[in-house]
Amino acid sequence: MAQRFGGKFSPGARDAAVPVPRSSLAPNLLFLPPIVLVFASLGAGPQALVLGLIGGAVLTLGAWLLREGIKAEAAYDARKVARRPALPRKILAAALTGLGAAIAAFTGDTGVVGSVLYGIAASGLHVAAFGIDPMVDKQMEGIDTRQQDRVARVVDEAETYLDVIAGQIDTLGDRQLKRRAADFQGIAQKMIRTVEEDPRDLTAARKFLGVYLMGARDATVKFVDLYRRQKDDDARTKYLALLDDLEQNFASKTDKMLLDDRSDMDIEINVLRDRLQREGVRLNERGTE
Repeated sequence: MAQRFGGKFSPGARDAAVPVPRSSLAPNLLFLPPIVLVFASLGAGPQALVLGLIGGAVLTLGAWLLREGIKAEAAYDARKVARRPALPRKILAAALTGLGAAIAAFTGDTGVVGSVLYGIAASGLHVAAFGIDPMVDKQMEGIDTRQQDRVARVVDEAETYLDVIAGQIDTLGDRQLKRRAADFQGIAQKMIRTVEEDPRDLTAARKFLGVYLMGARDATVKFVDLYRRQKDDDARTKYLALLDDLEQNFASKTDKMLLDDRSDMDIEINVLRDRLQREGVRLNERGTE
């Protein structure tokens, strides 16, 4: 996907389904130093307390930016076409970590020069440990920038729907439903990757993915709202059956949606729309054109 790295980790962009890095323990450990700093500042006088609180806030923001930057980098690495992150989170995290370390050191007896040196060292160690953000765009041959941006919008929209589905199902705490929804997302992700790699008919692909995933999202929201209020086994069975139908009827159509012959695909979209309407899901036509 070509984008100015979008998704939930860029300002002003829609949420997106982003791959989770294999190891998130090390970034999460960086949330501990600000807690230690704040507690160490208690009882050390008002000036030290204020500096400790400021330093703790700066270190916490740096740890959060690092975690989000690692997630954004994982999404960048997972795609064949992507633009570098619009906001260099890991670089900012290193700078904030250095600033926070300098403030923490200043609460002791290191003085200004010593505090600055501690801050520089902390920033350098941060970069050495976690690296910096991707600084170059990833592109595929034969796809110009305008086409890449169009692909990005289609894929972002589709992944937004998947993110909502995952978030809704997670609120129920039902392992079987979560696993089943994850299987469905895997099928949808295969379709999304196909659009990224071979965007021959983006208009048709957007319409297909729009109906396919918007309907699944709306059905999921409706089901979760009902199931949260009352554990209706019949509603649960119907929802699982809907996911089965969507997978069986459309997973095999991933390649067909990119063919020049759109008539068959339009028929399939209409069938899907009718199926969803029988479940009480009314699609926004503007979102599927």
